Amino acid sequence: MWSFFARDPIKDFNYEILPENQEKSGIWTLSRGKRKTTGEPVSVFVYEVSQGTEEQTQLAKAAFKRTKTLRHPNILSYVDGLETEKSLYIVTEPVTTLAAHLKLQAEKGGASDLEVSWGLHQIVKALSFLVNDCHLNHNNLGMWAVFVDRAGEWKLGGLDHVTSDQGDSTSLPPPKVISPDLERYDPPESPGNGGDKWTGDVWRLGCLIWEVFNGSLPRASSLRSLGKIPKQLVPHYCELVGANPKIRPNPARFLLNCRSPGGFMNNSFVESCLFLEEIQIKEPAEKQQFFQDLSENLDSFPEDFCKHKVLPQLLTAFEFGNAGAVVLTPLFKVGKYLSAEEYQQKIIPVIVKMFSSTDRAMRIRLLQQMEQFIQYLNEAAVNSQIFPHVVHGFTDTNPAIREQTVKSMLLLAPKLNETNLNQELMRHFARLQARDDQGPIRCNTTVCLGKIAPYLNAGMRQRVLISAFSRATKDPFSASRAAGVLGFAATHQYYSVAESANRILPTLCTLTVDPDKNVRDQAFKAIKSFLSKLETVSEDPSKLAEMEKDVTASAQTGGSAATWAGWAVTGVSSLTSKLIRNAPAGSEAPPAENNPVPQPAAGPVPTNTTSGARGIQSETSTEETVEPDRDRWDDEDWGSLEVKDGYSNYVKSLVVLKCRFILVFSVRKYRMCITNNHAFTPSGLSKAELAKKKREERRKELEAKRAERKAAKGPLKLGARKLD
Repeated sequence: MWSFFARDPIKDFNYEILPENQEKSGIWTLSRGKRKTTGEPVSVFVYEVSQGTEEQTQLAKAAFKRTKTLRHPNILSYVDGLETEKSLYIVTEPVTTLAAHLKLQAEKGGASDLEVSWGLHQIVKALSFLVNDCHLNHNNLGMWAVFVDRAGEWKLGGLDHVTSDQGDSTSLPPPKVISPDLERYDPPESPGNGGDKWTGDVWRLGCLIWEVFNGSLPRASSLRSLGKIPKQLVPHYCELVGANPKIRPNPARFLLNCRSPGGFMNNSFVESCLFLEEIQIKEPAEKQQFFQDLSENLDSFPEDFCKHKVLPQLLTAFEFGNAGAVVLTPLFKVGKYLSAEEYQQKIIPVIVKMFSSTDRAMRIRLLQQMEQFIQYLNEAAVNSQIFPHVVHGFTDTNPAIREQTVKSMLLLAPKLNETNLNQELMRHFARLQARDDQGPIRCNTTVCLGKIAPYLNAGMRQRVLISAFSRATKDPFSASRAAGVLGFAATHQYYSVAESANRILPTLCTLTVDPDKNVRDQAFKAIKSFLSKLETVSEDPSKLAEMEKDVTASAQTGGSAATWAGWAVTGVSSLTSKLIRNAPAGSEAPPAENNPVPQPAAGPVPTNTTSGARGIQSETSTEETVEPDRDRWDDEDWGSLEVKDGYSNYVKSLVVLKCRFILVFSVRKYRMCITNNHAFTPSGLSKAELAKKKREERRKELEAKRAERKAAKGPLKLGARKLD
């Protein structure tokens, strides 16, 4: 009567068994399942009492007990279980059988020796744990007793026949009684006839190795044929399947033999896996070195291992281990294996947090590798959490960071809102173009402005583009002047006919007598282009509206930046090839007002500064401050951005990025001087000396003004509080 009211325990079971993809594993049926509350994936081993014999039920109950009590990283992890009169359920981590895993790998080209070496290492380690630490014999080792988790790691299961080597009160039937086919895996000697008690397990380990490389074992005599077993493993394999049980090695000694120099398990993959298992107890310096070396090895690691084993450790190292910038390169490499949804969930939150770091090495590596993750960033995160931190790079004292910050705007511009793009970014670009002492950075700013012009609103384009490119044509750095010309050409559709005739052509005409031939060539091409446009309108005034249709066009909201005209790209390429051979040393001077002629330096100056992350140590960034510059595009009030004169030891080389990036400047070991570097002014001083004298006079003038303001306030009285 009471059984009528009793609830079925299976209904209260916290896990749901999925009917698809069921596999047979000995007396158990391996099914996929999930936790009812969270949907977390699991594997469920099911044994139906009604379908088994009394011996099989005895083995199933023994396996249930062993799986529940044995805990080891290389033994199948027990999660939950249920035992009823009708069936037994063992819930474990999500796994698949080794046979199914190897079959899937064979369809992809076969499992690599690195993956197999680590898998065998784990199985041997688990067997050593049973034999040497627990004093147990497995008695059932084989392909059917090995399982593989999501990370591709091998786990030892099949604990149905585990017995104590010190004698059990209950005896279990051997595997061949349950399945006669398993008799071919038994060692040749009789049980208990010579050798240690674990020699049978070691023999079956040899059978497992043979099957991993050669497929199913047809008969015991086939063990003599090595087949595809790697040469490094052959001598140790032969010890396992030796006819004399007394010479078979203990699992722990077999592991040491394989880990010896030149051994099958002595490789970078096994070393990395062992380090990851013990990473929590490693010293910070060891972790730093490991993550630096990890990037080079990731390409040879299995994809599943990178996603489910390496990635969690990288995220943990950054979150809690203060690993810093060294985790970025391996993190982005592993990110290539993730789906868009997984990338958004696992990596983007970490990247957003990284942008708030003051570590210079972290910031520059993020900027350099932005192309790999920009597509996963949404506009809200870019404008509120990323851009406010990135803009600090515009005023950083390190030229390499300023340079990378400018180039990163090519990727960020399509995602910036109205305020950040048309006000904040233009304010920084105006200061860089007017006041930065590095010619390549001024040049990059000009070219970047031309690339992001489609995203600016019409009013801002009207106020900024002509003024910015006109300023660039007066820059002492020849590459900046060429960039200004190409900027006009690339954005020609945004200028009215009147602007082309009254403002642009007069500016371009002055460059037809530029000292640099490449600048002159580009100027002539641009002039011809604009004249052709004017001539077309002159001949047919009805085409005016069509010619000016983009002048007031609204800004683009996304997609790729406007591409340069074909001839413009060719022009920059030829300019670049020359600059790589002859980088002008005079490019360090900031642009002078109304000075279209470059100021060459007296001679080459060596430098120790390097571009990119190599020359930047992990340190808190600082920003420069000087007097605000009044000379801005169209006299706009862009605010008070301040910089400090200096950093003349930064050498540049110009590179073209044809599709996404444009001009890339990196540091050279020595400056090269341009021709005419010994020219003198009428005063008898070289032009470089004259420029230096003017800067010195300007500095003294500023110091005098500060002294006058300080003197005007008068001395502080005793007890008075200084308010400024």
